Amino acid sequence: MIRIGTIVMGAADVRRAAAFWSRALDYVPRDGEVEDDWVVLVPARGGPGPGLSLGLSTTPVQDRPRVHLDLYAADAAEQAAEVTRLLALGAERVNWDDYPEDADFVVLADPEGNRFCVIDTGHG
Repeated sequence: MIRIGTIVMGAADVRRAAAFWSRALDYVPRDGEVEDDWVVLVPARGGPGPGLSLGLSTTPVQDRPRVHLDLYAADAAEQAAEVTRLLALGAERVNWDDYPEDADFVVLADPEGNRFCVIDTGHG
């Protein structure tokens, strides 16, 4: 059966993106080092989860990306703590006009501008 091996995102500065996502997700470079144009990050200590590949890209970041990461938090308190932690690592809040009332997600952008969401999975 086929499965997701890695999720691929573009980055203008692969090393900067790798540093952010490694700290954000507790991931490490699969092959031990980060190249200027490519890296595959995997869960540290052989933990579960798909790989995250970062490839050099000169394509502009999309304001409304068709594909993005959803990071799951167990509840609202964990979501708030993770948003605070990710902001301290260099993420930025995105001014998102389409939040529904009582939204269970927060939209952030990594230092490269790639958008992702932090989801409160215990919501509702």
